[in-house]
Amino acid sequence: MAEVIVFPQLEIPDTIAAGPGPGNTDPRVLQRFASAGMADHMQADVLRGMVESKLMLREIMGTANVHTFGVAGTGWSGLDCLFSAVLPGDKVVVFVNGTFSGIDGLTLRMKAATAEELAASPLDPKAASVTVVSVPHGQSVTGEIVQAALAKHQPKWAAMTHWETGSGRINDLRGFSDACQAYDVMGLIDAVSSLGVEDFRIDDYPGVDGWASCPQKGICCLPLTYAPVSFTDRYIQNLRRTGCRTFVHHPILEARHWGIIDGKDAEKGVYHRTHSAYAVAAFHEALRITLQQTVAGRAKSYAFHEAALRDAVTAAGCKVTSNMTSLVVLNLPDSLKGREMELVQACRAKGFGIWPTLSEPVQVRIGILNLLNQRAITDIVTRFVGAMNEMGAGIDMKQIGERLEEQYQAAVAAE
Repeated sequence: MAEVIVFPQLEIPDTIAAGPGPGNTDPRVLQRFASAGMADHMQADVLRGMVESKLMLREIMGTANVHTFGVAGTGWSGLDCLFSAVLPGDKVVVFVNGTFSGIDGLTLRMKAATAEELAASPLDPKAASVTVVSVPHGQSVTGEIVQAALAKHQPKWAAMTHWETGSGRINDLRGFSDACQAYDVMGLIDAVSSLGVEDFRIDDYPGVDGWASCPQKGICCLPLTYAPVSFTDRYIQNLRRTGCRTFVHHPILEARHWGIIDGKDAEKGVYHRTHSAYAVAAFHEALRITLQQTVAGRAKSYAFHEAALRDAVTAAGCKVTSNMTSLVVLNLPDSLKGREMELVQACRAKGFGIWPTLSEPVQVRIGILNLLNQRAITDIVTRFVGAMNEMGAGIDMKQIGERLEEQYQAAVAAE
């Protein structure tokens, strides 16, 4: 018999998560996760936590939609639940301007593909009923683009990513919603990167019938907890008519476990999956923190600190091409052009977790999720400029540090 290898205990050091996500989980959330007692998924406090979480989530998302809850898993679990109502042959228009909207597009092509189309290319089906509207990397999807596509194709569904972290671009949510209303299209929004970062209420966008986000970005929870989703009555009524080909991520069945039955909050839910007491406690605390800070307050803080970071890297010779407030996407100075991956790898080797873009052209992405203070931004700038200087950039870090300090002192004085 071969000897059984028992590896040493896994030790993972602290790193600074300065990418597009997952974000930096708040210590209060980690403490709630670690201190939750051993409890089964139907224990009274676990169920109470789920009820309170769905009510807090409605407040954060800004909605009266009863079908608002968390899908167990990562953001992809929430998106799969969102797209579950799309059936083979359904006519869909999806807007793509980066890596993650591209994956949403692939998901929808898989959902809408006929059996023959899926068999012909199982991992990349060419569904005739799906129109992919591609917008070049670094550009946003505009309302005019959405209007033109919906007018031309007259689909049942339209899908768009609100904040595309692949390129750091904000897409036109108002224009998307208005176009969906104008052409009687059911809108689906991937809000993975905007929920908890931008100040918006989903009920202000009546053309959107389904929303999905994730736990680990704006909500700043652990990645494997609950992905927020919300569905209008119209979406649910459509689903009741057509059904969908999933049990695990079925929006109606999933909602029942959260005590949402027949469009109303029931006294108790019905079993659908085994929920984790630890995940419920962590998600509950993350939502509490968001409400205590307020969505508007968080949005204002993100905008201020992103502006400080943007100014510092621009002063270092970089060109910022993004317009998100939780993420800076940039081109390096001409002297370092083509060495983006080398720089990113050097930073990550030192516990500084920045990211490249995952599609061409290769750029550098620096995120500030839950890093909303002067010390954190100064640390990011110091590490980043230091890494460029190690590659021969010759940047005056002292001058940039003084510039950054002046910005923060000016903000303190203004208060």
